[in-house]
Amino acid sequence: MYLRHITRPFDRWDLIAHQYYGNAAEFERILAANPHAPTTATLPAGIHLLIPIIVQNEIVPDLPPWKR
Repeated sequence: MYLRHITRPFDRWDLIAHQYYGNAAEFERILAANPHAPTTATLPAGIHLLIPIIVQNEIVPDLPPWKR
């Protein structure tokens, strides 16, 4: 699953990652999902990017370890 993002002037990979994931270091995940996009430091405006949705496993504390 993906979200869509249209770049604005002066968008950067790390800023987009921080916006969606709260962590600028996750930019490589977005970069890998968008091979059509330039790998420049600053992106031009108007590029359609796919932002992968990260699904985290929710751990239920009452479950024994072999059922988590």
